[in-house]
Amino acid sequence: MAEFKQEAKLNTTSDVVKETEPMSSTPLESVIKSDSDDSSDLPPHERSAVTRVPVTPGIQPSTYSSQANIRSAETPSPSYFNQNGSNVSKESATGPLDVSSPSNLVQGASSDREVLRRMSISLSGRRESITEIKAAAPDLALSGNIISATFTTPHSLKYHKSGNWELGYRRGQSALFDAFSYLSSDETPWNHTVVAWTGEIESLAESLSPSNVIPDTTSNIPGLNHLSAPIPLDGEAPPTPPEVDGLWIPQEHQAKLEQLLSHDKRIKTVPVWLADDTETSDDGIRLNDQGRWRRYAEHTIYPLFHYKQHEPNDGRSERIEWADYFRTNLKFANKIIEIYKPGDIVVIHDYYLLLLPSMLRQRMPNMYISFFLHCPFPSSEFLRCLPRRKEVLEGMLGANLVGFQSYSYSRHFASCCTRILDFPSDSVGVDAYGTRVEVGVFPIGIDVTKVEQMAWSKQVSDMYDALKGLYKDKQIIVGRDRLDSVRGVAQKLMAFERFLELYPEWREKVVLVQVTSPNTIEEGGEEPENKVASRVSELVTRINGTYGSLGFSPVQHYPQYLSPEEYFALLRAADIGLITSVRDGMNTTSLEYVVCQRDTHGPLILSEFSGTAGSLRDAIHINPWDLTDVAHQINNALTMSAEKRQSMQSSLYKHVTTQNVQSWIAKFLRKLVGTLASNKNANVTPLLDRTLMLKQYRQASKRLFMFDYDGTLTPIVRDPQAAVPSERVIQTLKALAADHRNAVWIISGRDQDFLQQHLGHISELGFSAEHGSFIRHPGHDTWENLAEKLDMSWQADVVEIFQKYTDRVPGSFIERKRCALTWHYRQADPEQGLHSSQTLYKELEATVVQKWDVDVMKGKANLEVRPTFINKGEIAKRLINDYNSDIAHIAPSGNDSQGEKDKDGKLEFVLCMGDDFTDEDMFRALNGLSGTQVETDHVFTVTIGASTKVTLAKWHMLEPLDVVEAIALLAGVGLSGEAHEQLSQVNLATVAGLEGHVPQ
Repeated sequence: MAEFKQEAKLNTTSDVVKETEPMSSTPLESVIKSDSDDSSDLPPHERSAVTRVPVTPGIQPSTYSSQANIRSAETPSPSYFNQNGSNVSKESATGPLDVSSPSNLVQGASSDREVLRRMSISLSGRRESITEIKAAAPDLALSGNIISATFTTPHSLKYHKSGNWELGYRRGQSALFDAFSYLSSDETPWNHTVVAWTGEIESLAESLSPSNVIPDTTSNIPGLNHLSAPIPLDGEAPPTPPEVDGLWIPQEHQAKLEQLLSHDKRIKTVPVWLADDTETSDDGIRLNDQGRWRRYAEHTIYPLFHYKQHEPNDGRSERIEWADYFRTNLKFANKIIEIYKPGDIVVIHDYYLLLLPSMLRQRMPNMYISFFLHCPFPSSEFLRCLPRRKEVLEGMLGANLVGFQSYSYSRHFASCCTRILDFPSDSVGVDAYGTRVEVGVFPIGIDVTKVEQMAWSKQVSDMYDALKGLYKDKQIIVGRDRLDSVRGVAQKLMAFERFLELYPEWREKVVLVQVTSPNTIEEGGEEPENKVASRVSELVTRINGTYGSLGFSPVQHYPQYLSPEEYFALLRAADIGLITSVRDGMNTTSLEYVVCQRDTHGPLILSEFSGTAGSLRDAIHINPWDLTDVAHQINNALTMSAEKRQSMQSSLYKHVTTQNVQSWIAKFLRKLVGTLASNKNANVTPLLDRTLMLKQYRQASKRLFMFDYDGTLTPIVRDPQAAVPSERVIQTLKALAADHRNAVWIISGRDQDFLQQHLGHISELGFSAEHGSFIRHPGHDTWENLAEKLDMSWQADVVEIFQKYTDRVPGSFIERKRCALTWHYRQADPEQGLHSSQTLYKELEATVVQKWDVDVMKGKANLEVRPTFINKGEIAKRLINDYNSDIAHIAPSGNDSQGEKDKDGKLEFVLCMGDDFTDEDMFRALNGLSGTQVETDHVFTVTIGASTKVTLAKWHMLEPLDVVEAIALLAGVGLSGEAHEQLSQVNLATVAGLEGHVPQ
């Protein structure tokens, strides 16, 4: 079937209809067959085989024609990737495009963006094929596969001990699941797969009695909530069933579910099983405390992203929750890597998977990754309150494209990257890890066709008539919200109370029907669901008691789930839609309300804090905190003229029906392909994969560490003599060097005296001073001069030139080393120092370099001149050769098998970290030795500092604090460097990700 689908996607719509004719067994077969000949030249949607079928009430052939005429009269649609639609008209002015083949679109194009823009024009009015997309961006080598990663599957799962599974409808995120259905259908050229967690699996007890036999007791049936629990009689409680430790699912039953989900007709899904490694075996899986995998996202990230900050705590529970959150993202990454093929596009959704883009980038640097956040993104002032703010931002920046619901959210994200990570950014992107991460705004839509079909079904129409009869002669204000503090239900009720107070003439003429569905988000902190529910109930009681009567209650509150039929009947019956969110992502209720009001034109009152406010500009916008203004706007909506209501509804309806969920996902993917095409030559240096590093470290019995000093172990400071190591750095290095399997070296441009003074008391450390001029081996007190035979006469010429520029630039000074000379301008005026350094560099290159065998090295706010044959790369080569052949530094082991394994003395783990240009010599040397003297997978070269630097290192870290954290991870020590102290939160998560459980 997969092969048939792939083949069918490459054909035109008419070909598909013709191929499926012989299989048709419906009464329409003869109609399709008779019309296939006389209407073959018409567009597919206008053929009689389609237009004669009554699908949607009220939609006739003339509807399509009128819409087509409207579209043709409008300005041309924006280009495929360019937001400036004016370029389209320029294209048509110069002459029509030759779209007979994809290769013609490539001819004469100045860039990949131009090719994709032309493709967008050529595809107007017809479905694109994957062949055309591949031809437009041939360098991307797209496979045609899309992998969508979302937290939970589109199905809710119920498990029978017999091995049977019940797949139900999962509430929430209907727009996202509709987008998945669209991508999985034959309407798109992509092959689509969803990777998602199973969600909390409900275990169903097997009934021992036939279905038609009434049981003797209901005590064994679980209550729907705590209020429906059995009431004990005579003071005796019912027997408590024995506690079962988790839900056990045999492996064959897991395979059965995976088979069901992978062959689902609507959405093909690959499930992710979340459990500790100790709870997983070849026989099956035991699911304990299934809700823990969502706790950090819902307790910490969700409230903060909605501008709610918890009280600070001791962090003990947060440590465990963060470790589970990290492991969740890690398991998703592992599952995606299992099914990934080169050329696949990965689309990641929402705040549960913020770390996933970076984890995938670490494993597949050239993977095509996009991320879309469906909820708000806070300003930097709020994000700073998140302890793991840096990890969250670094995780998101692993994507090629990051999408948001509104412009303010994208602006906040770019601002946070600059203010917190110090990454250069603008309104459309962030420069990170050697490449450009594009940032875009893509307001989500709904499946309008599906909504209209459901909203005007006979069952809904009957319910609509019943509602209108129930509230006859009343104006109906409708609200449907989730019961959490960010939906603004309390603000809505207080505003309605204020309305009844200010406009007494509307009393007993207006009813507010408020439906509050239970909250699916486990918010922690001060306002759990029961507090919000209590507040809402209190307000409802007060309003009904003040303004109601025995025969009428102005507020009808229904704390329950609605069936889709009830929900759409309520939206159709409404005279006003009222949404008062205090902070929200994309509120699809407002979009569905607009569709349901296509005939009755009920005004929409929408909070300006909702994600849809920017899209639905013709709605009545309100500030939910301004109760009096909301009351005035309710009266305004009730007294609005029919002409104004119709004009408002017409504009809103046009927007919702054109910017639907299909348009949303298509635009997002087009932008992604355009981003990939424009950045295809970027050299990405991903974040250091600490889990991979820790795994290789533990497997190795012989390890070599090479650390730069300034900018790596300590931050860069204005006064070089003030860059002293912290106590944590000293204790962590001590712990690392104490392991007899580790050889730890500090390779710095500093002189011998400085290194000896601050780190020389750690006898297990090896030192290389002045970029390799002097070395001191671990356990020795004497320094070896590697440059004593070199001619140093060049220093006089350099000092003369350095002194000239020192006199010119106040704050600059000369540092004299035995084998090198350095001119520093850290304390000088930044602009003058930089300009003078550039002039000085040119002068040195034109004079001293031509005369002597020396190199001029650009450092951080300094220039250094040294002999050509002295550099950190030569020291790195020397250490690799020495430790590969010398095993004397390894203490004897009582394990004979381990000794047999190490008899060849090969290094099995090499970690090299540095921050500036001089450290690139080490990276270059190690890259040359990888695969020959050391296994490539055993070498970790890491550059520290600016995200935009071009480097030869394989990995990247942000700052010296991250370096110390990584060393502490390998040494197994805490924040103070002591082994008895617990690991930091970040390192605990890394260890948990490797070991498969949170260590105690």
